[in-house]
Amino acid sequence: MKTGAEYIDSLRKLKINVYALGEKIEDITEHPLLKPHINAVALTYDLAHNPQFEDLVTATSHLTGKKINRFTHIHQSTEDLIKKVKMLRMIAQRTGSCFQRCVGFDALNALYSTTYEMDQALGTNYHQRFLKFLLYVQENDLVSAGSMTDPKGDRGLRPSQQPDPDQYVHIVSTNDDGIIIKGAKVHQTGIVNSHEMLIMPTVAMSEQDRDYAVACAVPTDAPGVIHIFGRQTNDERKLGGEIDQGNARYGIVGGEALTVLENVFVPWDRVFMAGEYQFTGMLVERFAAYHRQNYGGCKGGVSDVVIGAVATLAEYNGVAKASHIRDKITEMIHLVETLYGGSIACSAEGRPTKSGAYLVDTMLANVVKQNVSRYIYEIGRLAHDIAGGLIATLPAEKDLHHQEIGKYVKKYFTGVDQVPAEYRIRVARLIENMTGGTAQVESMHGAGSPQAQRVMILRQANLEHKKKLAQYLCGILNEC
Repeated sequence: MKTGAEYIDSLRKLKINVYALGEKIEDITEHPLLKPHINAVALTYDLAHNPQFEDLVTATSHLTGKKINRFTHIHQSTEDLIKKVKMLRMIAQRTGSCFQRCVGFDALNALYSTTYEMDQALGTNYHQRFLKFLLYVQENDLVSAGSMTDPKGDRGLRPSQQPDPDQYVHIVSTNDDGIIIKGAKVHQTGIVNSHEMLIMPTVAMSEQDRDYAVACAVPTDAPGVIHIFGRQTNDERKLGGEIDQGNARYGIVGGEALTVLENVFVPWDRVFMAGEYQFTGMLVERFAAYHRQNYGGCKGGVSDVVIGAVATLAEYNGVAKASHIRDKITEMIHLVETLYGGSIACSAEGRPTKSGAYLVDTMLANVVKQNVSRYIYEIGRLAHDIAGGLIATLPAEKDLHHQEIGKYVKKYFTGVDQVPAEYRIRVARLIENMTGGTAQVESMHGAGSPQAQRVMILRQANLEHKKKLAQYLCGILNEC
């Protein structure tokens, strides 16, 4: 297993083609826009070597029997699913940010069981190809970026109906050696500092969409791959200073990018679906369930930091003992534990797939993410209520340290006596950056929009059975 330093060193060896703010980045490990996100991933490596967290962050490979980083593991039990959620909350508590390995983790697990069932039904050999790739990932302790979201173009049209065929990743051509794919993936968390990307379809396909039914593994620095790093709220603060960033070490959210695939060649041993449209729905739904499982863990951990920051600022403001402050903090805690409880529940209710790998309870996983799309906003609202308006109007870090005016910033932004104004400003900046802009939007749309979860919730609710229960109790039916 790699250490954090070894992971960062491995990134330097990549020839990744990345642009940010209109300029090509030569060394992603030193660029201020990317460095915090890389630090967050590096922590997932270092924690695997920490005896205190070893049980959560490592697992035993069912392929080799070796100890591996859990982010490369295939779930073998409900215990694995539960440990995943506990691990995510623990790491989020220590980063206060996205640590980016979850998407690839979930893609590995979704592809494992889907390729198995595809082979069983169609007589293909995708699962054996995938096992070879999985072993490569485990042996080299790689970061995989799960790449599902396509630009989609006109949402009212199927992939094959788009005026521009590249709005969904598709197979351009095939030959004896492999396939050529073209298109793009958008909003790709952590992809710029990943080793591999797992390309997957973003919707269930029909027969006319056959060319768009493609899943494969592509190195992030493969020829024809171009990454365009996305803007985040307050990202220019990373270009200078430290306090104004709020969380300078690990950043906010996960460093998303637009990844262009311009006629990228993929050899057959890295292709895990090529036209089998019948299994696109299974792959999408399983990936989505795994990914929605996460949010009570990672968002729970991040929200633990927000609660701690708000409680600290309340102390610095001199209002920590006020009953309404205590009541609002209690509500924030209640919301976080509700999210976490949902993630634990969908894990505990998981079941084995035909491959032997475990899948979460998909209904409960969708409920978790539906709640996240609401509760995180309420947690943020309560944080803003308690913290006060200064989180939106503070002078800059340069003003705080200015030779002439710094004394006024320190004087008039002091709260309770004995607490330096800088401490109050630091925690206020943390709250500002963790509860606004990009961080909130990711809670809404990460792992799919709220409507996507509502579609799945209704689909899996077994409404007909519920109707029969009611009809039996009121005497319409004799049995149910």
